[in-house]
Amino acid sequence: MAKTQSESVARLDSTYMKHYDAYMERHQKKKKRLVRRLVMFALLVMIVAGSMVVYHVNQQSLYAEKHQKYEELQQEMSTLEKEQKDLNEEIKLLNDEEYVLQIARTNYFYSKEGEIIFKMPNEDPSY
Repeated sequence: MAKTQSESVARLDSTYMKHYDAYMERHQKKKKRLVRRLVMFALLVMIVAGSMVVYHVNQQSLYAEKHQKYEELQQEMSTLEKEQKDLNEEIKLLNDEEYVLQIARTNYFYSKEGEIIFKMPNEDPSY
């Protein structure tokens, strides 16, 4: 079998080779430190990005919840405003003496002097 080139070439034991080996060792260590730093930086970026995504999702759900609550409160407010408008209208009517007398006559059978009130059933006759 043929020898490979690395087996057939003898290594010289010179100062240059020692310096070259030291240079190559420093270069390998430098490369290893660079890889470690890049991995740590990538890990840090992933942690920060992950926490930002989690925060964003939490904020979106909180916003949706608050928006739904806001819509419910707006609906309730419009209902209360309508009720307030109706009550204000009723207050104006109750200040009118004729309206109060009409309510007293229909609901409480209040009659004027000399007047007779007959209560008629609301049902249809059976015949």
